[in-house]
Amino acid sequence: MKYVLAWTNRLTGSATDNEASVRRGLELFSKWQPPASSTFHQFVGRLDGTGGFAVVETDNPADLLDGAGKFGTNNEFQLYPVVDIADWVQVLGQGVDFRESIS
Repeated sequence: MKYVLAWTNRLTGSATDNEASVRRGLELFSKWQPPASSTFHQFVGRLDGTGGFAVVETDNPADLLDGAGKFGTNNEFQLYPVVDIADWVQVLGQGVDFRESIS
């Protein structure tokens, strides 16, 4: 299954506190390795510097807890299960066909 993982930095302290938090987050990230059973297809950061996104594929949803468990004090996470657009379009088309078949 594919997921889009979004995160934003938890910046809730003073400028000095926030700087220390970002520094610590970068230190942690430099040592982190994704779980072997997951594939990160894309890992991108927002241009405003406040977070980023990853497209992750895994058959083990617990893999997604790895990052949240290790970085939850520095980042807030949102997780969205997704499908490839060709599959998405096919299912939406089937929905249209279903609705049109009922008078």
